[in-house]
Amino acid sequence: MRTMTRSFALTAGVAVAAALVLPAQAAIPASRPSAAPHATVTTDNETPVLFDDEAGGNASGDDPAIWVNSKNSHNSLVLATAKEGGLRVYDMKGGELQSLAATAFPAAGRFNNVDIAYGLKVGSRRVDVAAVSDRYNDTVRFFAIDPAGATAATPLREITAEGYKWLFVTSQSELEDEHTAYGLAVYQPTRGKDKGKTFVVVTREGNTTLAVAQVLPKADGTVALGSPRLITMPRTFTLPDGSSWYPCEEPGVDPQFEGVTVDQRTGTLYAAQEDVGLWRIELEKRSATPVLIDKVKDFGVTDVFDADEEECVVAGPDKGFGGKYIEADAEGVDIWYGPGANGYVVLSSQGDDTFVVYDRKGKNKVVGTFSVAGIKGADDINGSDGLAITNRPVGRFRQGLVVTHDEPETWAGMTEAEVDRDPTNFSYVSWGEVAKELKLKSHGKAGTKAGNDPRFR
Repeated sequence: MRTMTRSFALTAGVAVAAALVLPAQAAIPASRPSAAPHATVTTDNETPVLFDDEAGGNASGDDPAIWVNSKNSHNSLVLATAKEGGLRVYDMKGGELQSLAATAFPAAGRFNNVDIAYGLKVGSRRVDVAAVSDRYNDTVRFFAIDPAGATAATPLREITAEGYKWLFVTSQSELEDEHTAYGLAVYQPTRGKDKGKTFVVVTREGNTTLAVAQVLPKADGTVALGSPRLITMPRTFTLPDGSSWYPCEEPGVDPQFEGVTVDQRTGTLYAAQEDVGLWRIELEKRSATPVLIDKVKDFGVTDVFDADEEECVVAGPDKGFGGKYIEADAEGVDIWYGPGANGYVVLSSQGDDTFVVYDRKGKNKVVGTFSVAGIKGADDINGSDGLAITNRPVGRFRQGLVVTHDEPETWAGMTEAEVDRDPTNFSYVSWGEVAKELKLKSHGKAGTKAGNDPRFR
């Protein structure tokens, strides 16, 4: 038996050693719990298709974020990364308003994930800012959002400060390996010594390291990134039978994280380790042991990498240590904020085209799952990567909105040549329909109040 010991550096900057063993009493029990309810909801609202080829500008959709316009919710925005294709800006009907190239900084960029920081003091004014992870430059880029939102001629403009720093790598050769900035979430503490500050939590591709770095607005109207504090998460796990398990990956690659979100009220980080499951990390505590709150179905199953086929193949039995709901990869994750401590954490289960809904309180019990069917010309959601949720009324979605990545995007009469272009896009789903079909507590009008998410006070 091998026990992995990891060092955790939290926002407070204090490192603690924690033996990350999955204790027998916390493992999946011999009789798994009964299934949570499942529902199918619908979407009839999707963004234009993106194509990942030269003709399409190598645009591959990945991760969305919802910007809420506090003055007129109908002028809110959806921002979405398109990797080498840059960043897209959409209105509440899914129409494209702006396309921003992944410009050189200093090398041409690759935009992976995006999130929103509200009310930053940039120069002499308060500005809402989009933070975007740039894989090719191992950094975070920043874009000011015009308060007019969807009616602005140019909703976004870049305000990244010059003289950027690498987040993870230490050399140009390491940068070229692309084990760099990947998933991203914004964190704006509402209490404690960090109240009023803004941070980003960034994951690293092909690695188990997370970075927490302060966002630093400057007097000249630009935004810089502070030096990161690192959190090293486990790559090997001790199973309840005493054996040691390592998720199968390509040679030189560790079981990475991508989807991350932070509960702005409690400072709780939810982080999806793609081939492992969903973690909960208390960022505001000076010492904390992360908790694996749910596991992928094949957790603990021994696979080996087949170099000829360039894929992992099963080499051992399923001993029943896995979870019930996540079909790897565990991907995008976000929070629907209800009144007080109420609400839900939603995770994309990419392998079976579903979404898992957890209670925001307590031990994050699974309360349901859902899938998304397309209607009125929209297609079903497949292979979702990133997702975003708001409890606020935006556009015609008066009980909140879910925006999710869809890959592949499909349509009637699709040709083989179009399939080969790797089409993707994003779909809009009413949170009210999710809550109704799963019989979740929507809390009526109280569920859509601005103060539920403390960023909107």
